Amino acid sequence: MEPTTAVTQFTTAEPSDLTEFVLVQGHGVKGLSDMGLKTLPKQYVQPLEERPSSFKVVPHDHLQQYSIPIIDMANWEHPDVADAICDAAEKWGFFQVVNHGVPLQVLQNVQAATYRFFELPPHEKIKYSKEYSPSNNVRYGSSFSPEKEKALEWKDYISLFFVSEDEVATTWPPACRDETLEYMKKTETVIKRLLKVLMKRLNVKEIDETKESLLMGSKRINLNYYPICPNPDLAVAIGRHSDVSTLTILFQDKTGGLYVRANDGSKLWIHMPPVSGALVINIGDALQIMSNGRYKSVEHRVTANGGKVRVSVPIFVNPKPSDVIGPLPEVVASGETALYKNVLYSDYVKHFFRKAHDGKQTIEFSKV
Repeated sequence: MEPTTAVTQFTTAEPSDLTEFVLVQGHGVKGLSDMGLKTLPKQYVQPLEERPSSFKVVPHDHLQQYSIPIIDMANWEHPDVADAICDAAEKWGFFQVVNHGVPLQVLQNVQAATYRFFELPPHEKIKYSKEYSPSNNVRYGSSFSPEKEKALEWKDYISLFFVSEDEVATTWPPACRDETLEYMKKTETVIKRLLKVLMKRLNVKEIDETKESLLMGSKRINLNYYPICPNPDLAVAIGRHSDVSTLTILFQDKTGGLYVRANDGSKLWIHMPPVSGALVINIGDALQIMSNGRYKSVEHRVTANGGKVRVSVPIFVNPKPSDVIGPLPEVVASGETALYKNVLYSDYVKHFFRKAHDGKQTIEFSKV
């Protein structure tokens, strides 16, 4: 197929043709972008209310008032640092950490591995799609939930659920396996430190084996690839949502594009500026539920970029699928009313994935 013909075809393509190229053949949106499309295919054009122009971003003269904290974790047990972490979890639901102990080289390596995987030819990437993957825990795909979305997201990803190093060795893609596993291992310490600090404010004196399982019993890591978009003003890279995790640990490159909704009723959106070597931390729904609403999971989204490729690598730190989540006993021990009912975590996650991104709607599943 001549490039010009292909460009014309996919600008006006029928849904079945686009699905065949992007999902079935494994080209992803990277394949569309690499063609040099000048116009966004209609399947990716968002409704007016979801386009970037419809979101009110914090004006320049209010940036200081809406500055999401950057926290130095070098002395993480110091009361001032602990307070900063907990305050950020309550007020913003997001913060960034520096001096967190994960070597810069490890972050650079996982970024390079992300590019390496997505630069594989389609017939290599498709081996990890839903139809062909050697494991249900390894999934290559595009957008979030294509069969449920009214408009598709401009993103490719590979999602890797960690079970054991033996399974990693046999099922994760060699192009990114070692660097991704190393990144996951190196974040273990900062995750435990953050949870220790956050639990202390909730009157949880010690994280025993049962609590550790509940807070961080499973992990999923995504390698996200956002190609250059021909009409970023009409598209989204990731739609409005909150995470279903306990915590999410995100490494983002220098491109920018992550926006967080202010948690003050203003409906303003705050850009999360890339900081060299920093990790972005955000509270997930599971921790909002366990803290009985004290810590906040907040909506966030990612804009498409018309000039640069963007990559990001989030680690979703979750309860085990078999765990039941609800307000922690220590939180409601003083008679505080439970705002959330107990739910099986796997049921909560299934509810999230059964629909398109829809802001904070998933947490309604757990409200009393």
